[in-house]
Amino acid sequence: MPIALWALAISAFAIGTTEFVIMGLLPEVAANLGTTLSSAGLLVTGYALGVFVGAPLVTATTGKLPRKTLLVSLMVLFVIGNIGCAIAPDYTTLMISRIVASFSHGAFFGVGSVVATGLVPKEKQASAIALMFTGLTVANVLGVPFGTWLGQMYGWRSTFWAVSAIGVVALLATAYLVPRSDDRQDADFRSELRVLGRPQVLLGLLMTVLGFGGVFAAFTYIAPILTDITGFQPGAVSPILLLFGVGLVGGNLLGGKFADKYLMPTLVISLVLLAGVLVLFSFTSHYKLVGLLGAAAFATVPPLQMRVLEKATGAPNLASSVNIAAFNLGNALGAWLGGVTIDHGPGLHAVSLVAALITAGGLVVALISWKLDRKTAPAVSLKAANKAC
Repeated sequence: MPIALWALAISAFAIGTTEFVIMGLLPEVAANLGTTLSSAGLLVTGYALGVFVGAPLVTATTGKLPRKTLLVSLMVLFVIGNIGCAIAPDYTTLMISRIVASFSHGAFFGVGSVVATGLVPKEKQASAIALMFTGLTVANVLGVPFGTWLGQMYGWRSTFWAVSAIGVVALLATAYLVPRSDDRQDADFRSELRVLGRPQVLLGLLMTVLGFGGVFAAFTYIAPILTDITGFQPGAVSPILLLFGVGLVGGNLLGGKFADKYLMPTLVISLVLLAGVLVLFSFTSHYKLVGLLGAAAFATVPPLQMRVLEKATGAPNLASSVNIAAFNLGNALGAWLGGVTIDHGPGLHAVSLVAALITAGGLVVALISWKLDRKTAPAVSLKAANKAC
C-alpha cells in the first residue's frame, strides 16, 4: 500500500482520539473548571453537533479546492482547535475550541476516502479505505485509554497537548506524503441534496441517529458509571476503556462481513443486540460488559452506513458526509439525554436504560424501513415484468 495511506491513517487516529478521549476525562474536567458532570458531558454534545453542521457545510463550500489542499487545511483547523482546548481558561473557551476541532472531522473522512481510492488500483480501493479507517479504530484501542491515563496522571490539558502534537505530525505527513492532485468534487450539490430527500434515505439517517445515539448516552458517562456506581478506582478506567476498543474492532469487522451478504437482517439483529447489552449494563456495570458494549455498538456501524449509501444512489459524496453527521447528531442527542437523566431524572444509575430506549427507537425505524422495502419490491418486479412484455 502507498505510504500516503499511512498519513491519512495518522490523521484519522488523531481525530478519533480527540473525539472519544473526553469521555474518560469528564470527572477531571468538571472538577478543574468548577462545573457539573452533566455540563462537562455537553462537551461531547458540542463536538458532535459541530461535526453534524460542519460535515455538509464543508462539503458544500469547498468543492473547488484540490483535495490535498483541503485535507491539509482541515488538519490545520484540527490542530488549532486542540491547542485551544489545551489552553482554555474556562468552560466556554473549551467548548468553542472543541467545536472548532470538530469542523475538520466529517469532511476529512469523506474527502480522505476519495483520496485513498485514488492512490491504488481499483481492485484494492476497499482495502485502501479500510487502512485509512484503521486509524480511527486504533484511536479507540490505544489513543483513548492512553489519553485517559495521561490526563489522570498529568491533568486533562496534557491529553489535548498530546493530541495537538499528533495532529502536527499528521499535518506534516499529509503535506509531504499525499501526492498533489487537481481533482475536485464535480458533483451537483443541489442534485445530491434532492437525493437526500428520498423517504428511505431520511429513514436511514434517522435510524443512524437513534440507533447509535444510545451508545453515547451510556458511553459519555462511562467514567463516573464505573467509579461511582460499580466502585472501580479512577486508575482502572483506562484499561477498561481498552476493552471497549478491542470490542469495537471485532464488532466492526463482524458487522461489515455480515452486512455484505445480509444487510437489513444484520442491521436489525445488531440493533437488538446493542439494546440488550445496554439493558444489561443498567443492572450490572461489570467491566466485561464494556467490551461487549464496544462490539455491539460498532457492529451497527457498517450496516447503518451501507443502508444510507444503498438508498442514496446518485449522491455518494454528500450521503457519506451527511451519514457521518447523523452518527454525530446521535452522539449529541445521547450525551444530552444522559445529562438530563442525571440532573432531572432518576440519576446516573438509569443512564444505560435510557440509552437502551434510544437504540430501541432506531430499531423501530429500521423495521419500518425494511417493511417498506418488502412493500415496494413486488411493485418494482411487476413494473419490470410489464416492461419486458
